[in-house]
Amino acid sequence: MFVAAEAREFGGLLPYCESVEKLDWPVEWSRMVRLKGRTIFLAANGAGRKRAADAVDAVRPKLPDLKAVISTGFCGGLDPTLKIGDVFVANSIQWGGELLPVSAPRSGRRFVSGTLVTIDRVAQTAQEKRDLCSAGASAVDMEAAGVLSRVREWRLPFYCIRSVTDLAHESFEIDFNATRIADGRFSTSRILAAAVKRPMTAGPELVRLRNRCTTAAKALGEFIADCSF
Repeated sequence: MFVAAEAREFGGLLPYCESVEKLDWPVEWSRMVRLKGRTIFLAANGAGRKRAADAVDAVRPKLPDLKAVISTGFCGGLDPTLKIGDVFVANSIQWGGELLPVSAPRSGRRFVSGTLVTIDRVAQTAQEKRDLCSAGASAVDMEAAGVLSRVREWRLPFYCIRSVTDLAHESFEIDFNATRIADGRFSTSRILAAAVKRPMTAGPELVRLRNRCTTAAKALGEFIADCSF
């Protein structure tokens, strides 16, 4: 089972899949597919550790023979050497003072490994990213620790594969944390409203981020379709 925040994070993987079937699961988006002769499940339930954990809780009873869980999607680069579209495979997850080792897939493709830190907000500024990097992390996300918190209770293999969409030295023009609604999801209307207020800077940022997400999703799809767990 692969768990992401948004369906678009699977955009690069779906072209490699066969027999794509929409599922009526209590999450925002879910599919059952065939990949390299195996049945896998894809689920997206919005941003944040809680929503990721909720997705796994909702789906687990439907998959009694589940073999492994992979947290996937986009991440922010903390290591200054990371580039847009780089595939980042976590070898440990940092959360709340814990450093938890995780499994690594087998792949002949290039990837970067290191510690991924999960936080409950968007890392908005270059200074915040430097602080997280100084604490030992190479990349940052908002969901992986939520998935891992459930999977380790079940003693299943857990993997975390991400792709970079923003760089260590960059700060966001839009305050994405202010665009989240009560349940943690990002509000498209709030994001667009923030962009309208600063069209010369925030508008191009959204276009740039959209293009980067496309690049990152493609890199993720190519990597996942070609690796073994």
